[in-house]
Amino acid sequence: MGNRIVSHTEFVAATLMAATFAAPAYAQTPQAAPAYSAPRTSFGQPSLEGVWTHNFILLMESSPHAPALTLPEAEAGVMAATMGKAIGDQLDRGLDPEVPELMRNTDGLGIVRGERRTRSVVEPADGKLPYTPDVRKEAMRGPQAKYADNHEERPNWERCITSLGLPPVTGIGTTSVNPRHIVQTPGYIVLHTEYGDEARIIPLSGTHKPKALHSPLGDSIARWDGDTLVVETIGLPANDRVRYFSNLIVPAEAVVIERFTRLSDNELLYQYTVEGTNAYTQPWLAEYSLYRTNQRMFEHACHEGNYSLPNILQAERVKDMRPAANPQP
Repeated sequence: MGNRIVSHTEFVAATLMAATFAAPAYAQTPQAAPAYSAPRTSFGQPSLEGVWTHNFILLMESSPHAPALTLPEAEAGVMAATMGKAIGDQLDRGLDPEVPELMRNTDGLGIVRGERRTRSVVEPADGKLPYTPDVRKEAMRGPQAKYADNHEERPNWERCITSLGLPPVTGIGTTSVNPRHIVQTPGYIVLHTEYGDEARIIPLSGTHKPKALHSPLGDSIARWDGDTLVVETIGLPANDRVRYFSNLIVPAEAVVIERFTRLSDNELLYQYTVEGTNAYTQPWLAEYSLYRTNQRMFEHACHEGNYSLPNILQAERVKDMRPAANPQP
């Protein structure tokens, strides 16, 4: 893919900037959602169907300048404007052709149950992922593309094999990457993401498929817990251990648990965690809300515009042909 990925470390850097910008004007202060009972499909399941998205800026973890989970509207507007401008300016310097202006035109910090949120992590209460020390260092380094001898050594994201369909979806601002279309049948749930044009066809089942049948998006099964759809995924690719859009560490042996709960006609709560790995010292939980939209889903032509991969490999071959800087006698 030609576009540069915005990482969690860039979000953190944005919040630590000293400059303060005017808060954007919002149409109204969000109100808390009342008690709600989800509508039913024709076959009796809670209906999550439709296209859901969000256009918010949201950190993965708490930052020193925003330790609280929620902020009042005015302060949330200042924080979102500061982050959006800082990220946009940084991407401008990297000659990104598309994302900078999108990051400057979000709808502010994320809204969950009517509250402006500063981060996704809600448990532990301090808003920090409970990494082991070594894994914390790995997350701060971010994704590493170490090899360029052949295309199979490159990251899955770069090769357009995985994208925002890969669970968990950690979230990033702008509607250009977030639309998700949910389709339900009596025995399956389809989660279709626009960015990457990936469809997870998930059976309502208690048994995973054999490893030989796992897809690049892992193997997912689903069940209903009351009105909440619970999706369990195993068999995730080792190449995607460090996730773009957040630097979240998801080892190949991990189990990802996602929960989808409709909070109103227009709000869908998305919660996720990573279990079954020693990368974390205790359980944790992250969440954000998606909102119903009438916008259409469009094809994301990743392979067709993926000029980076041949250019990267060609550049390495040019380097291979150069004489060593310090040849041995």
